[in-house]
Amino acid sequence: MERLSDMPVACSNDGGIPTQIGTDASSNRHVPTAIATPGDILPAAQALRDIAMDLGHFRVAACANIASKMPMCDADGNVLAHSVFGWPSSKEQWWKKPLLALSSPLPFACRYESDPFWVNAHGIHTRAHNPLLGQIDLSHFSEQVNASAVIVVPIHLPFGQIGAVSFSPLDDAREDLSREFDLYADQLEYHSRRFVGGYSRVTSQRPWIPTNCRLSKREVECLRWAAVGKTDVEIAMILARSCATVRFHIHNAATKLEAVNRSQTVFKATQLGYLGSVATVTTPTNHDMMDAAIAN
Repeated sequence: MERLSDMPVACSNDGGIPTQIGTDASSNRHVPTAIATPGDILPAAQALRDIAMDLGHFRVAACANIASKMPMCDADGNVLAHSVFGWPSSKEQWWKKPLLALSSPLPFACRYESDPFWVNAHGIHTRAHNPLLGQIDLSHFSEQVNASAVIVVPIHLPFGQIGAVSFSPLDDAREDLSREFDLYADQLEYHSRRFVGGYSRVTSQRPWIPTNCRLSKREVECLRWAAVGKTDVEIAMILARSCATVRFHIHNAATKLEAVNRSQTVFKATQLGYLGSVATVTTPTNHDMMDAAIAN
């Protein structure tokens, strides 16, 4: 997407001067895909549908939470996939498949990638190489996705929630979306993030996490090692502290997070972003831990 100052603009299809996306002066927020109240959901969905159609004759499939069985609905409870985005009854109604997040390659890819990508049966195409995506099975792509190719925008939200918006051509014969991806990915990403982010804000209940929770440096260190499976004894050797000290820090973290056990403490700390990517923690060898224990 190009920009004039800080105002989003949409490139015209005829190569002319870009046109500005409108702003609602009375509310001082960008329209049309912004959502501030439940009443905004329907017009925002309609705007996203129209933008996708104008750009590439795409049909929209939007999900605010790939781990939830609840489809996205407007303020009156109408399912947007059918009432706005036009998925017909003749097609398999993907929003009624509770196991979709566990079987479809699209949610799988959204767990490993945060930037837009396009995908067909031959591979997942990203701006930057992501080796994790090469492990995803695409052998039944058309049957699982109901399209020959799609552009996907992953949306990683607070508290570990992942949403996704996919754009599939109305013409099933279109299998190569590289040109459309280069031209429109930024614009589709902008509107998708505003739409799903706003929807989540106005529909989500309060997470089961205390507000203003601040963990200490030592509490975070202990939890990071616990997250990769280390016991209290192993953490004590790694940090050159006693087992009692390690248990003290983990207990304090559990109290602050209102967690009932060690596993929930790690889970809530991860949701709040305290632990980062636990896979990046360097696991010391037994020899290293033994040296630390001797030094202590």
